[in-house]
Amino acid sequence: MATNWTTKQNKKFEEALVMYDKDNNGEKWHNIARYVGGKSVEEVRRHYDLLLKDITQIENGQVPLPNYRNASESNARGYANEQRLLKNLKLQ
Repeated sequence: MATNWTTKQNKKFEEALVMYDKDNNGEKWHNIARYVGGKSVEEVRRHYDLLLKDITQIENGQVPLPNYRNASESNARGYANEQRLLKNLKLQ
């Protein structure tokens, strides 16, 4: 059963993976779950397994690239409207 993870929990999960990376005393997953808060050891392990699966799919080219706007419509940061506005202001 999938559980929802908040942005804060995901961030704490990432931090905990780094903090407890070398934790070989058998408490790694308990420590990560405790640090994240609101998740069981099983949920943390499942979340980690899904992360590994996602990474494998990305590395194998199985995840399509995002469909970014055409460069002629916008610059790389998506500020086409702001650029037009500034250009119009300078003309007045």
